[in-house]
Amino acid sequence: MRKLTFLFLVIAILAIASPVYAQGGTTAPTFNWSIPIGVGIGMGLASGLAGIGQGRVAAAVAESIARNPGARAGIQLALFIGLAFIESLVLFAWVLLLLRTA
Repeated sequence: MRKLTFLFLVIAILAIASPVYAQGGTTAPTFNWSIPIGVGIGMGLASGLAGIGQGRVAAAVAESIARNPGARAGIQLALFIGLAFIESLVLFAWVLLLLRTA
């Protein structure tokens, strides 16, 4: 049931977004209201999901250090590399969204 609801939601979003990008007959520049809304939603999703991912990584590291304190140095190195990769994805999304609004 959830897959069907998700499918209908995606179809509805695509049906609403299609007329926004249709070619109009006017030549005057107009403000496209959907771009700032899409940028806000995209950045919110990127930041929120990265925060969830970083929380899960930190929880796993805390658990693994508690189980094996002798491997702390290697675990911390993997932690910092993993957090850097997660954060870089958010920064890439931010740059791409800024380029889209320019």
